Amino acid sequence: MTIKEIHNLFTKMGMEADFRGAQGVQKLLDHKKARFQKLSLKEQNEFDKEALENPYLDSGVYNVSDDKEIKKVLVGIDIGPEEILVAKQLGDIDLVIAHHPIGKGLAQLADVMDLQCDVYNFYGVPINVAEGLMRERISEVARGVNSSNHQRTVDTARILGVNLMNSHTSSDNMAAKFLRNFIENNPSTGSGQAKFERVGEIIEALKEIPEYKEAMKIGVGPKIFVGSPDHRCGKIALTEITGGTEGSPLLYEKVAQAGIGTVIGMHISEEHKKQAQAANINIIIAGHMSSDSLGMNLLMDELQKKGIEIVPCSGFTRFSRA
Repeated sequence: MTIKEIHNLFTKMGMEADFRGAQGVQKLLDHKKARFQKLSLKEQNEFDKEALENPYLDSGVYNVSDDKEIKKVLVGIDIGPEEILVAKQLGDIDLVIAHHPIGKGLAQLADVMDLQCDVYNFYGVPINVAEGLMRERISEVARGVNSSNHQRTVDTARILGVNLMNSHTSSDNMAAKFLRNFIENNPSTGSGQAKFERVGEIIEALKEIPEYKEAMKIGVGPKIFVGSPDHRCGKIALTEITGGTEGSPLLYEKVAQAGIGTVIGMHISEEHKKQAQAANINIIIAGHMSSDSLGMNLLMDELQKKGIEIVPCSGFTRFSRA
């Protein structure tokens, strides 16, 4: 496979795993194309044409040899200049794959956050309410990443001649779909969310997933951040696994009104925690690096099937399901 073929494969997998479905994502792209066609020629020249084809602008290809056949990849959750140097030192790495956004992908992190509106709507929050509350949060994230040194890692890779790409939302979509299926069809409890009676039961079930079991060994396994093991779950939602980064803390009240009792996420800020407590929502934090590893593992399995060797680094814990 070439690098662009890998990127296209990951995007396709992310679209298929997306809460909106592949057709829903294509509808979004069609909407962007319709808006683009209405722009003036000057505005079209300034428009990022990649947005018309790539629904996940927080993911992309940076330094690339178009015709290079990829045989060995270095994969990490966070890739910085240090990991680029490692790849160069190893000598036989054809491509470095990051999970978290870098370069242009980091600059456009806020672009993917509209996905969260659809995820909340999937769980019963009216779309107009989700969009209204997410609007300021999306703007906040855009302002927050604006001052970052976006190109630091990309520049290092360019200088050293190392091929570089990242996959963020596609990977997170894979993790979200996996966890949703796991919660709804857990073999130890039968099918259906109602089979989980207490919050503690979810924690014990998550610990059986290899990435979370491994995280337990270093003290960052699944934890209850709001609520207690004896609290009843109610309806369980995976609203905080994909969609760029944390959404609006004000959405917890609306989530509760939609009948959700427990939210499973990767991480949570203190402000979000306070709002969840006020709304009486149980919060289970599955884990950040472990959840990111889960999504990346599901993507890497496809590369493994094609004979590509995977070298994990920088917080990525490799478990194969291929």
